[in-house]
Amino acid sequence: MRLVRYGRPGKEQPGLIDDEGKLRALSGVIDDIDAAQLAPKALRKLEKIDPATLPVVRGNPRFGVPVKHVGKFVCIGLNYSDHAAEAKMAPPKEPIVFLKANTALSGPDDPIMLPKGSKKTDWEVELGVIIGTRAQYVTEDEALKYVAGYTVVNDVSERSYQLERGPQWDKGKGCDTFGPVGPWLVTPEHIGDVQDLDLYLEVNGKRMQTGNTSTMIFTVAQIVSYLSQFMTLEPGDVIATGTPPGVGMGLAKPRFLKKGDQLRLGIPGLGEQQQEVIDWRPRK
Repeated sequence: MRLVRYGRPGKEQPGLIDDEGKLRALSGVIDDIDAAQLAPKALRKLEKIDPATLPVVRGNPRFGVPVKHVGKFVCIGLNYSDHAAEAKMAPPKEPIVFLKANTALSGPDDPIMLPKGSKKTDWEVELGVIIGTRAQYVTEDEALKYVAGYTVVNDVSERSYQLERGPQWDKGKGCDTFGPVGPWLVTPEHIGDVQDLDLYLEVNGKRMQTGNTSTMIFTVAQIVSYLSQFMTLEPGDVIATGTPPGVGMGLAKPRFLKKGDQLRLGIPGLGEQQQEVIDWRPRK
């Protein structure tokens, strides 16, 4: 099942994508896709709906973040062995954990805004994990049972803020629009092996990132279990699980985003994002 939220920012409505790729409205069934709808029982109820009975949404509406009221936006750094190598950093012995501000959240095709003073804004395609059941001290064997679904995340990063202005990464990770999520929340039974998913990202039509979740240092199950030892994971929390090689910082001649650049990124089966890079402006 592919769940979405569509419409103007702050006015999104719930929907699903049927097997033919048509957007169908769920507003007559549920109010929104929020924490309550991510519980296993609620998802099973939605799964039983025949999409053909739902109204088709005409046109090409904007997609928002596929979950309303994301509680925590948790990220894992240096989680691909080949990315750690390009960054010239030793693979971590434990997951590197940081948070992105919730104000960084944006729809999958919303513009990316360069923050004031930006010098090294970079891209990072990542597998996103959306929690469906409260998780506290869960084991690796049980961890995936707490996942409602998966999505695509672009962990946009301002490297000069992240690495050159003190030891805390968060300053370079939480800028407005630095967290595009979506387009879909895809439930686990529809994606196969979560540790065998391809990832890609292009800038202006040129492939920059190509990877597979098989090269993760810490698996999704390990990440969920690990995080649950340090914080309670709540339904609606989003976890970005790290990026494969090919980021701008890691190139032989580093290349960073500038106004007018066009990004296309995705994970087959989880959908695709497309973003234009623009200068900063106040968000409404």
